[in-house]
Amino acid sequence: MKKKNLIVFDIDDTLTKSENQHQTAFVNTMINFGITEINKNWKSYKNVTDSYILKQNFETNFEKDFEISFIADFEDKMTSLFLKEPETVEIEGAKKVVDFFMRETDYAICFATGSLLKPALIKLEQATINFVPVLVESANSIYTREDIVKSAINKAREYFQVNEFENIISVGDGIWDLKTARNLGIHFLGIRNKNLIDFKQENIKSHIVDWTNFDFQKIKTALQII
Repeated sequence: MKKKNLIVFDIDDTLTKSENQHQTAFVNTMINFGITEINKNWKSYKNVTDSYILKQNFETNFEKDFEISFIADFEDKMTSLFLKEPETVEIEGAKKVVDFFMRETDYAICFATGSLLKPALIKLEQATINFVPVLVESANSIYTREDIVKSAINKAREYFQVNEFENIISVGDGIWDLKTARNLGIHFLGIRNKNLIDFKQENIKSHIVDWTNFDFQKIKTALQII
């Protein structure tokens, strides 16, 4: 089926139950590299991405400029620690919904995550989520959520050979996901109740607890998509 529209999926706690494993591996990797004074109030960061948070804590601890080349070694260590954490499983119904979009709708899919790439791919693989690696954009060389999502959209345009998608829906569990979608002028679907209070304060238009009993027509109506 020709793809005319696009779904941009966040990964952690949107498709996979992996946020706790991710944060544990991420923090322990920083400690492993001597970054011991760590601000763990993730909402306090201007950009909630692994690369930006690492940069900020690196510069605070070592009082020198962060170089993006540091991420390669950091990612390898983080991946090894992540693999020691409990294996990732899907958010209820996620696998079925991803397959639904790809096989039964005119919506293409891509993935935009604030995670580093290697751990992100492992999460999707462990949870047996159907994905195309080139359609996963991460924080390895990008600091902002907006630029990660824009890059993911561009990758989807190229892969699915679409000049412009008619509608783009970003899906995420974090308040930063909602703000990113608004900054980019695209639709947003919130998932899970962890940040529901924040979502409601921002007058979110559409929200689901998980992917079970997924009603796409109801979501499109709430988002005013014809």
